[in-house]
This record gives sequence, C-alpha cells and structure tokens, in this order.
Amino acid sequence: MSHFLLIAGGTVFSILGLVHAIYTMRDIYRPRYLAPIDRAIIDQMISTGVRLARGRTNMWDAWLGFNLSHALGAVVFGMVCVGAGVFAGRLALPKATLLIPVLVGVIYFLLAIRFWFRVPAFGIAIGTGFLFMGWVLY
Repeated sequence: MSHFLLIAGGTVFSILGLVHAIYTMRDIYRPRYLAPIDRAIIDQMISTGVRLARGRTNMWDAWLGFNLSHALGAVVFGMVCVGAGVFAGRLALPKATLLIPVLVGVIYFLLAIRFWFRVPAFGIAIGTGFLFMGWVLY
C-alpha cells in the first residue's frame, strides 16, 4: 500500500508542476495566468533590467524563467517520489530515506501558504499527505 501512496503523492506534485509550466508557457504569448492583472506592470517588468544580470535580461523574462524552472522542479520532485514508490520494495530503502520527500512536501506547503494561493496549497497538502501516509505504512 505504501508504494501506491508514494506514487500518488508524486503524481500530484508532477501534475501541479505540469500545469504550472503550461500556464507559464501560455503567459509568454498571452499573459493572463501567472501575470499581474495590470498590463502596465508587465510593460514595466519588460522595460526593467535585472541588476544581477547587468541589464542583459529584463524582469519579465526572469519571471517567466523562474516560473518555468519552478515548474520543472515540481515535476522532477514528483517523478523522484513516483520512482521511490515503484522501486522502494526492490531497493529496500531505509524508512528514514522516505521521510525526505515528506519534509520537502512540508516545505512546499509552507511556501504555498505564505507566498502562493489556495489551489497549489490544497494540492500540495494532498500530495504531502499521500507521501506522509506512504512513509508511515512503509
């Protein structure tokens, strides 16, 4: 049973990451998902360079790149959890090892509560709950 819970938790994180990536890619051409409501803010982001990059990129491109890399991180994390579920029995992982994805899920949840909005927080809570129960039952 624990294997299925790890797979379910990982799948939730991967789906959230894929949706995030799709929304971000759509924002490249028609900003409306992870973009400011006020179009003037987007225009200001486009016209404002990033200090660290010494003006070689603008804030809008940095924002899009951050969101795409964040989405990739969620997908990869989810796939690692799915892999743990698929191969945990064969690899005989120590139970403490499976606590790592739970802790990462808790960190994602705390970030969602503080910085994001309800839908990802709810999905992350579900995914982390699956990972936690998978760890408990392992």
